[in-house]
Amino acid sequence: MPVSDTTISALIELKRTDGEGLVAQLTSQLRGLIATGRLGKGRVLPSSRRLASDLGVSRNTVTYAFEQLAAEGYVAASHGRRPVVMIDGHERIERGAVAAGECVGKLRLSPWATKLQQADWPMSYRGELKPLRPGLGDFREFPNEVWARCLRRSAVHAGRRELGPVNRLRLREALTHYLATNRDVRATAEQIMILPSAQAALTLIAATLISPGDHVWVEDPGYPGAAAAFHASGARLTGISLDEQGMQRMPGLGAPRLIFMTPSHQHPTGRLMSLARRTEFLAASRPGRTWIVEDDYDGEFHYDSRPVPALQGLDAHGRVFYVGTFSKAMRSDIRLGYLVAPAALVSTLEIAQQHMGLIAASHIQEALAEFIADGHFLAHLRRMRRLYHARRDHLVEELQRHLGGMLLVEVPPGGIQLVARLERGRTDRAAVKRLVEAGVETRALSSLALGKPRDHGLLLGFAAWCENEISAAVRTMASCF
Repeated sequence: MPVSDTTISALIELKRTDGEGLVAQLTSQLRGLIATGRLGKGRVLPSSRRLASDLGVSRNTVTYAFEQLAAEGYVAASHGRRPVVMIDGHERIERGAVAAGECVGKLRLSPWATKLQQADWPMSYRGELKPLRPGLGDFREFPNEVWARCLRRSAVHAGRRELGPVNRLRLREALTHYLATNRDVRATAEQIMILPSAQAALTLIAATLISPGDHVWVEDPGYPGAAAAFHASGARLTGISLDEQGMQRMPGLGAPRLIFMTPSHQHPTGRLMSLARRTEFLAASRPGRTWIVEDDYDGEFHYDSRPVPALQGLDAHGRVFYVGTFSKAMRSDIRLGYLVAPAALVSTLEIAQQHMGLIAASHIQEALAEFIADGHFLAHLRRMRRLYHARRDHLVEELQRHLGGMLLVEVPPGGIQLVARLERGRTDRAAVKRLVEAGVETRALSSLALGKPRDHGLLLGFAAWCENEISAAVRTMASCF
């Protein structure tokens, strides 16, 4: 039924107390009348003067609404003429529905996106944080006031460095000194790239070095984020089994394009790779032919002895990438990781970094540089090492007391999590499901396997939880088992 000019104003209700302005309200409601066919194609709308009078608003309000609808193609408006509706609303809705259906039916993803969907990473945690979720430090113990002062000072001086490099020199220099002193990493400041996360570093390496079909060795079980990054780039992954020293040498296999490893604390078992084993891997690689990616994701935390030097520091031929993160040592929402790259690849990686947009905020970089230079970072690490060491020992004691006959605990020499293996015949995924329902968050060891799982167990975090939280969680586990 045709709508008269008088009826148009009756169909519009403007609220002056609404948070949305009168122009936006009027535009939205006229758009709706056209889209639903109440105002058909060819319909001449009231003049701005007439509609303004009927609605009790200024003429400018109506004029601006008409201009917006004209810009969107709903009406045609010219000087001295009343606006004319240019769209058949029913036809528009019907065509839109068909188009949407066709889009869904023909949905195609790139090989990269398809492979990412197949990966069991990232982990999909939902709801509130629960003990004993692995992979976390205790953000409650972080010196937030000190960090806030560093951030404020960085923000005040932000204008002076607007056009600076994406990898801030001050932070690179601070990291060069810290890594050389504490992890025996040998690098210049120019070799250090600052990224939004360690995962961003793996993505950058994969995009730069991996061609479809290249062979990549990964630990099995291992870190699923690395497997996802390399597999999505087209690599053919080979899972290398572990022994008491972590990743084993596989002399019978042809040399891969890349080897990914976590030698300081193997993820997830926490095993420490010996110096002799590290030397074997270096001897088996060739610069430009086989690259090694060393992920030192929680290398700040060693408890039982002085930490073994980083693999990168043993490399005299520029074939090792060293990847680190601040999310374990500081807070997960800092969103900063770093990559120490072989000197021969720095310029290529910097171009790729900017092309992919893997850039960390400069004011965060500057604040972190100050946090490190003023000694706050090392002071925080010393305190956390003592705290996490005690929490590791407490979790081990509680597991042995309450679940000693059901779980075999591997005590890692460092890190922020441990593996408790299930007795033979028990599957870990069912156990994890029951524990999560009871309020204890863990991850199945079998879910970290590249192929068929060799072992079943639970990955339990201890760093983020105080001792009474750990005790309560273990008692819950015991009741579930």
